[in-house]
Amino acid sequence: MKKYIVLLLVFLAACGPSSQEPSVVMPVFLPTATAYIDPSYPTAEVEVASPNQTASGIEVRVEHAWMEGKNVNADVCYTLPDASDWSIWSASLTYAGTVLQEYGTTLVSLQEAADGQPGLRCDTLTFVVAPDADLTNAIIEIGAIAAPPQQDDYCSVYMPKIQQAMQERGIGIVLECLDVNGTLTMQITSRPLEMTQEQAEQIVYSDEFYTVKGPWSFPFNLSQ
Repeated sequence: MKKYIVLLLVFLAACGPSSQEPSVVMPVFLPTATAYIDPSYPTAEVEVASPNQTASGIEVRVEHAWMEGKNVNADVCYTLPDASDWSIWSASLTYAGTVLQEYGTTLVSLQEAADGQPGLRCDTLTFVVAPDADLTNAIIEIGAIAAPPQQDDYCSVYMPKIQQAMQERGIGIVLECLDVNGTLTMQITSRPLEMTQEQAEQIVYSDEFYTVKGPWSFPFNLSQ
């Protein structure tokens, strides 16, 4: 009987809770991977053949151009026609039969007009190309700059210009600024009978009234 009691006590001791603290498994932190830069992605300065161009009374110049990875970048500065919020409205990069019209811009600096000198804005213009893009005979072209108006700008700035254009072209559109819910708003108060309201609005609100068109073209040659 004693033998069975001893075996039972040994069995209960083995199944009982341990007095030792449970082991803790510490997490393993792997080093963060760094961005891989393929050696086939070039980084090089771009020399622009004619960095200064003037069209429609606006001077545009490329102050610095370079290729970094997949990006073709150019610091573009241009004189401002007035104090409106002007920016690059259209641009393209042409190379080896390819025309890229998608681009990004980043404001670099903005200088207001002073002492009889026009204002000056500088943007970094960026195009994304393949790393093996043939840029031996390429062109960066600025198609236009523009200052899209706010709603209240039409009465204060643009209506006289638009109305004068309508008269010079013999288009029978008459504009007035009317109070709409406490805000002066440019309205089309008269138009030719054969013209729909939509057609009149397309003419009046055309971007030609707040856009200066070039083009300003900057050829460059970047040998890989």
